[in-house]
Amino acid sequence: MDYPHSHRFVDEAILTRRSVRAFLPTPVSREVVEDILEVARRAPSGTNIQPWNEVHVLTGVAKAELSRRILEVFNDPEALKDHSESYPYYPAEWVAPYVDRRRKIGWDMYGLLGIGKGDRERMQEQTARNFMFFDAPVGFMFTIDSAMRTGSYLDYGMFLQNIMIAARARGLDTCPQQAFSRFHRVIAEVLELPPTQTVVCGMALGHADPDAPINRLVTEREPVASFTRFHGF
Repeated sequence: MDYPHSHRFVDEAILTRRSVRAFLPTPVSREVVEDILEVARRAPSGTNIQPWNEVHVLTGVAKAELSRRILEVFNDPEALKDHSESYPYYPAEWVAPYVDRRRKIGWDMYGLLGIGKGDRERMQEQTARNFMFFDAPVGFMFTIDSAMRTGSYLDYGMFLQNIMIAARARGLDTCPQQAFSRFHRVIAEVLELPPTQTVVCGMALGHADPDAPINRLVTEREPVASFTRFHGF
């Protein structure tokens, strides 16, 4: 079809977006972050309620302190038992094909890192890197009003996608991180969140490390024909 030439830039940003798990220390300016958020805020939401209530942007000492506090809990098995996700993200019981896809990406990732099956110590170390934002220079923490329901989480997802695509358009990479939600009580204390706020997720932002083996991970997607049913065409 004859599309406007600009569609190629949008497609390129979407197609090159990936979850990066190793970043360079190259700084990202506040101006660039604000520019990305300026674009992202145009995300749609039901009746324009814009549920992205608070966006916390962390760098330097502030980011390091949040990471330190979370890792204190994560690395203490007894303390960890007292922390659970702020909302159910995954199903209570896994079924095919979702569990198969989940397992595949896990073993593909560990394979690139040379982590063998049963090497729980190194798996734990890799999981811990989540809470350091994979060494990205910028970390986001996103919260939502606790009164909101499922529809607002769908809206929030579109806002997050806008951030990731706007970042790619500026030559940056991201990694959305729902893993942070388990530590919402720690995050609330460090960021002084009001009790009406729920942590949705975090996100790392920066420049991908091109030499990191884990950044060679390429996830698969199902073909359009496998999930689409056309009616009336």
